[in-house]
Amino acid sequence: MTSAAAEAARTFAANRAVGRIALAVKAAAGVSRRARLREEGSLRLRCPGPPAGELEAVIVNTAGGVAGGDRFSLEVAVEPGARLLVTTAAAEKVYRTLEPDAAIDVRLAVGAGGSLAWLPQETILFDRARLARSIEVDLAEDARLILAEALVLGRSGMGEAVDDGRLIDRWRLRRNGKLIHAEAMRLEGGIAAKLKARAVARGGVAVATVLVAPADDATVAAVRALETAFRGEVGASAWNGFAVARLCAADGAALRHDLVAILSALRGAALPRLWRN
Repeated sequence: MTSAAAEAARTFAANRAVGRIALAVKAAAGVSRRARLREEGSLRLRCPGPPAGELEAVIVNTAGGVAGGDRFSLEVAVEPGARLLVTTAAAEKVYRTLEPDAAIDVRLAVGAGGSLAWLPQETILFDRARLARSIEVDLAEDARLILAEALVLGRSGMGEAVDDGRLIDRWRLRRNGKLIHAEAMRLEGGIAAKLKARAVARGGVAVATVLVAPADDATVAAVRALETAFRGEVGASAWNGFAVARLCAADGAALRHDLVAILSALRGAALPRLWRN
C-alpha cells in the first residue's frame, strides 16, 4: 500500500463510528433494576419510566445511523429473576458504502428465572449498504426469551430499492451452553433481483424473524390465529422447545402491522410506547 493510500485508510478509519453498550439487570425488591451499565462511543442507553417488574431499556445511536466501517457491540445480561425489555429509539438506518462492511455484534444472556424481550425497531438498508451482524444468545434452563428482528431493504415509499449490497446475518441460540438453534442469511450482489424470486421473497422487501423460548405448538397456534389479519405472509413452527415465526411483506408498513400483532399476542402486554408512535 502506498503512503497516500495508507493515509487515506487511516483517515477513513478515524471517521468511523464505534460504539458499545454493556448492560446487566438485576431483580431487587420485586422490581428489575440496572446493575451495571457501560456506554462507549456513539451508543447510549436510557431507561424511561419508574422502576417496575419489567425494566424497559432504549438504545440510542447518536451517530444517526450506520455507515461502512462502523462497528457496534451490544452486550446484555439479565441476572436471575430479572425481567428486561430492550428496544430502540427509532429504526436503524444502514447507509451506502463504497467498500467496508458495517459490523453489529449482539450478545444476550438470560439467567435462571429471568426473561428478555429483545424488540428493536426495524433495520433499514439503503442501496449498496453492507452489513455483517451476529446475534449470540445464551439462556439458562428456565429463562424466557422473545427476540424480534425486522429488516427493510430500501424505502419503497420513496421509490428506493436495494439494487446492490451485502447482508450477512448469523444467529446462534444456546440453552445451558448447548447449541439448540443456528441460522445464517447471506444476500449479496443484485439483492432486488434476488428478492423477486418466489423461493426468496416473491417480490417482498421487508422480512422479520420472531424467536420465542420456551415455546410449543400453543405458541404456533397463537400466531396462526391471527392469519386473517395479516397483510403479508407469515409462517410459524415449533421444535426443540422453542418457536420461530417468519414474516415477509411488500413494504415496511405491512411488516410492522403484522409484527405488532404477533408480538402483542405472544407477550400478552402492550408494546413499548416508541413502537406505537
